[in-house]
Amino acid sequence: MKPLLQAMKERRLYLDGGMGSMLQAAGLPEGLLPDVWGMENPQAVQGVHRAYLEAGCRLITTNTFGTSAPKLAPYGVTPAQVMTAAVANVRAAMDQAGVTDGYVCADIGPSGKLLRPYGDLDFEAAVGLFAETVRAAAQAGADCILIETMSDLYEMKAAVLAAKENCDLPILASLIFDETGKLLTGGSPRAAVALLEGLGVDVFGLNCGLGPKEMAPVFQALWEDTSTPLLLQPNAGLPRSEGGKAVYDVSPADYARQMRPLAPMATLLGGCCGTTPDHLRALIQATQDIPLPEIPQWDTLLISSYCQAVALDGRDPVIIGERINPTGKKKLQTALREGDMGYVLGEVFQQEEAGAHILDVNVGLPGLDEPAVLTQTVEAIQEVTGLPLQLDTSNPAAMEAALRRYNGKPLVNSVNGKEESLETILPLVKKYGGGLVCLTLDDEGIPADAQGRLAIAEKIVRRAEAMGIPRRELLVDGLTMPVSAGGDNAKVTLETLRRAKEELGVKTALGVSNVSFGLPKREQLNQSFFTMALEQGLDGAIINPKSEAMMGAYRAYRALAGLDDQCQAYMEAFQGETASSPAPVSQAHTLGLRQSVCKGLKEGAAAQAKVLAESGQAVLDIINGELVPALDEVGKGFEKGTLFLPQLLMSAEAAKAAFQVLKEYLPAGENSGAPQILLATVKGDIHDIGKNIVKVLLESYRFRVLDLGKDVAPEAIVEAARTKKIPLVGLSALMTTTAPAMAETIRQLRAADLPCKVVVGGAVITQDYADTIGADCYAADAMESVHYAQQILGT
Repeated sequence: MKPLLQAMKERRLYLDGGMGSMLQAAGLPEGLLPDVWGMENPQAVQGVHRAYLEAGCRLITTNTFGTSAPKLAPYGVTPAQVMTAAVANVRAAMDQAGVTDGYVCADIGPSGKLLRPYGDLDFEAAVGLFAETVRAAAQAGADCILIETMSDLYEMKAAVLAAKENCDLPILASLIFDETGKLLTGGSPRAAVALLEGLGVDVFGLNCGLGPKEMAPVFQALWEDTSTPLLLQPNAGLPRSEGGKAVYDVSPADYARQMRPLAPMATLLGGCCGTTPDHLRALIQATQDIPLPEIPQWDTLLISSYCQAVALDGRDPVIIGERINPTGKKKLQTALREGDMGYVLGEVFQQEEAGAHILDVNVGLPGLDEPAVLTQTVEAIQEVTGLPLQLDTSNPAAMEAALRRYNGKPLVNSVNGKEESLETILPLVKKYGGGLVCLTLDDEGIPADAQGRLAIAEKIVRRAEAMGIPRRELLVDGLTMPVSAGGDNAKVTLETLRRAKEELGVKTALGVSNVSFGLPKREQLNQSFFTMALEQGLDGAIINPKSEAMMGAYRAYRALAGLDDQCQAYMEAFQGETASSPAPVSQAHTLGLRQSVCKGLKEGAAAQAKVLAESGQAVLDIINGELVPALDEVGKGFEKGTLFLPQLLMSAEAAKAAFQVLKEYLPAGENSGAPQILLATVKGDIHDIGKNIVKVLLESYRFRVLDLGKDVAPEAIVEAARTKKIPLVGLSALMTTTAPAMAETIRQLRAADLPCKVVVGGAVITQDYADTIGADCYAADAMESVHYAQQILGT
């Protein structure tokens, strides 16, 4: 076992605290990247490290939060140069403090960009950026990789893969949640657990954004689902401005008091923004007597998308929609060959509305480039739904390509008892994570009896566990054979299912409809067999969720088995149902403009906008009657927490695509008078996620945006606001060290006596902070920026 991981089992270790505010006190100039300043001022950085060591911290974080090639390029240095100096600074501080049992954590922060399709950073490009920093850390002699302050699970996945592929150091991963318990891109704590445990990180947890009290519910949620050690590094409360600097109000004594109830769940404790050596000293004194937690080993299998997780707990079955599979479906075959993603997404929407929990995705057709098409299809589906997916292919290259680009932790369908399958699929699941469907067949075919199938299942389970894949991640598929080909086929499948659960302690999956192949009235047989399988403990049912008979059987079973509290789901499903069947959901390519925008379908929105414009409708009537109401509907869903940032952004992009078409039908100059808004990330801050999100939404509402970019000096903002006669300025800051630049920018705008209003936002900004620096509005999210713009600009 690696030294750090062994030490974590033997005693409680403490991470250090805030770096930026400590460096500011040591002379870090406003607007300068701390990483670069640390190279030039090693004694100041070593002094901060030494103070934390003397307080009792033994996991010391390098001053490299912003160390990536794009961020360092303006300074003319490389990640290797910065990381080498940063690791040396930690080692020197350990020598000065006489500490021989400390560990160097190579700090890796976020890229500052959103990944595609919501931003402009490609996933593999992100992996490459992080990989360069990881290699530099390993070469410099770091003891572990600490990936911190991540607000997007997809970016976290890119960073973790970069670490796994470029070093053999332990991986610590830390996320930043908001007070609603969500990541920036909508991810839940359970979705985070699914992804990070699937990727096999050594420790994960929370840092930044919130104080201990505010962070407690999210941390508790992680603890209730994870079987991996946790870390916790809150801020010293929420910031306010005092004398142009960010100040945190939770004292060392209060910090220690608030952290003590959380310590029994944490393997590693530390601090983030606003915490000092005094905070860590108090924390250590208050918690060092608390035993290390016994990490629970849960039996639940979690499958996730970017935002939500589905739990297979061995008790309550889930529905896996089978409709995105070309076998026997001529329309889908044609759509896949022609690249008609609209048809595919239509199947997504129909199955989601019908009640599917997970969607099976299979694109296997002769002549198709399956690795490319499967990946493209998975990415397109994940743009429009938060349902987790099951990746269904017999092509190992296609499986790896889709697993790598999948945003979350999927089901993997499938592995079997053949040696070739075991040798190719198990390593992929170990690397990327995923619940694994295990088919009970091998080189000899499908055994005729349950005992033979069970023997294959046991072989797969043994091999998976030897690879380090826990038993809870496995679902045994007893294989449904047509009863038309053998009277005992259904009984053998059901016996395999039951015995797999009882004797192997695994979960089960089953494709149901094959049982009726070749017989009339297939739905009746399918429905009865499905109910029998549920009685035998089926966990993952691969069925057509658009079948009323099958979903009726599922809902009835849950009600009768006591899985549906007071039969609420059953009653909701059938409430108001008439004797006639409900009309099917329209396919994606026949959705109207408003629905296309709500679903985030750019091509569909553009096509529908063209149809409406050519029909003779007035363009402004289309905009005000279709586009704006659609955006408002999505915005309200975002504010209520029923929709998440990716859906908001995709809808905004769909509206922009529609508007680009409609502009061609506008009289010349009709939109030239739209109000113009200036956006900028303040001086010293090179993160522009928040600003870019606001820009997309404002433009979708037809505001003109002057984007000055990131790391923008106050003087440049004032000059642009003056010369362009800007009525509204939007400022963003992500880092504690750059928040004062926001205050200075507002001061200069006021000093110039410009009539513009100022709206501010960002990870380190609060309402109190905005008030103290003289902002006119604090926007907690992008939609609030839009609402404020509408309020003051009257559009």
